[in-house]
Amino acid sequence: MPLTMEEDLSCTICQDVYRDPVVLFCSHSFCRLCLKNWWEEKKKLECPLCKDESTTSDPPCNLALKMLCERFLLTRKKEVTKPEHSGDHHGHKLQPVNEVAQGRINELRKALSLLLDKLKVFKDEKGNLDQTAEYIKLQAQQTEGRIKEQFRKLHLFLHKEEDSRISALRTEESEKTQKLSLKIDALSREIAALSRTIKDTEGLIKAEDAVMLQSYRTAVETIQQRLLLENPQPVSGALIDVAKHLGNLSFNIWNKMKHLVSYTPVVLDPNSANFELILSEDLTSVRCGQKQNIPDNPERFDFFRIVLGSEGFMTGTYSWDVEVGDNTDWFVGVASQDVQRKGNHPSRLWRIGCIDGQYMARALSEPSTVLEPMRKLSRIRVHLDWNRGKLVFFDLNTNTHLHTFTHSFSQKLFPYLNTVNASPLRIIPEKLCLKSS
Repeated sequence: MPLTMEEDLSCTICQDVYRDPVVLFCSHSFCRLCLKNWWEEKKKLECPLCKDESTTSDPPCNLALKMLCERFLLTRKKEVTKPEHSGDHHGHKLQPVNEVAQGRINELRKALSLLLDKLKVFKDEKGNLDQTAEYIKLQAQQTEGRIKEQFRKLHLFLHKEEDSRISALRTEESEKTQKLSLKIDALSREIAALSRTIKDTEGLIKAEDAVMLQSYRTAVETIQQRLLLENPQPVSGALIDVAKHLGNLSFNIWNKMKHLVSYTPVVLDPNSANFELILSEDLTSVRCGQKQNIPDNPERFDFFRIVLGSEGFMTGTYSWDVEVGDNTDWFVGVASQDVQRKGNHPSRLWRIGCIDGQYMARALSEPSTVLEPMRKLSRIRVHLDWNRGKLVFFDLNTNTHLHTFTHSFSQKLFPYLNTVNASPLRIIPEKLCLKSS
């Protein structure tokens, strides 16, 4: 499309007819003031069109173009009132430099505010990571201390058991050695008597006939007495009963350790516990207390007083028992792996609980169902059949059914506890039953 005369004579910066046009070495022309303002903003002497750098900040006037523009304006009967650009730059689409600069400053201030906000986010996160790093050290120290305490108890038991069993061995050794010593002493006396009789008889045989005849009767009687002695019998049970001391030794010790050890099917995860929840050292009970200065890690519930089990269940059946005691504000059940941990909408839950003495059951975001147990609940059994999509609750004291949830589970389910009470909710240990094969 051919250009019009006005377009041919228009500055590409202000889009208006040239006023005092200048020409650059690259042959492109612009209004003198337009080019000056452009260079002030860009801080670089380059052509606005082709970006070639100018060797001078005061390019020469394009006289031929200037004359053409003046003639064009005259033919349109437009009077040029100001031969040079004024501060208002009348007829051009430019703003005063100070106004443009102020606008750019405002934009930079907005961008700076966003950068400061971004910097605060990064600093806050670094602070969280620094706190987490310190907390990791504290966790490691505390965990190491608890491990050592558990092994100290086990070592103490094993040392006592070792001493007891060695003492029993030494006692048996002493008793049997003493009994055997008495037997040896008796045999030694018999041997000595027999040896004397033999020696006397041999002497008598070698003696003179008169002496032999005189002592013969006595010698025969002595010999007959010695011959009437019963032969010594082997001593039964004289040896150490090694089998009694070593047989199934480790199993028997293990069996005796039952009072020292316990097994709970659910171990609570302290990294998921709300800031106000305090877990026991063995991670089997939880109570509500003062807010703790611990990291707000992604796994932690930050609104509700919730803690999850450390192990998720998927495919199969699982059971665990919870002692709620006399607490009046609690919930027990399961939470889906994708349960929302931040904010006040942890909707992926199936649970029963008690609020101000009223028992209820609730699944997901559905309305609560009121429960009416036969008596006050103090121990709850939770039975999960993941494959069949059933979660069943029982009153453990009366072995009565409380409620059943049915749902097509698709994710891991974690044991869930919620309490605002100072007295603990506790996972009840299972009874240990050790069997020999």
